Amino acid sequence: MPKFATVAEYVHSLPEKQREIAVRLLDLIEDALPGTGAVWHGHPVWSLGPTPGKQPVCLVKAYPAHVTFGFWRGQEIEDLSGRLEPGARMAALKLRSTDDVNDDLFTAWLRQALELETA
Repeated sequence: MPKFATVAEYVHSLPEKQREIAVRLLDLIEDALPGTGAVWHGHPVWSLGPTPGKQPVCLVKAYPAHVTFGFWRGQEIEDLSGRLEPGARMAALKLRSTDDVNDDLFTAWLRQALELETA
């Protein structure tokens, strides 16, 4: 697996379809969590702690057929849309095109995720 020093390097390495999705997500994430993104365990993670992965909030991870957008405390996020799929503590969704990105909904999730980590 290639190693990337920055989120920009990671995104630039993606195939066009995944890159378009990731760029759209990064715009939303950077508005909500400016300057907190870093590559951790091979993919971008946004954290509030002093180092990547300390107090993580969300992640973006590309796969061949989709891009995952996930939240560490995702099961605590109010999701009236039903789009977030629960994991152990996290919740995430698979995005297959930029049409799957809902700016208002995702921004609301990011605000909730930030509030959970700063409360």
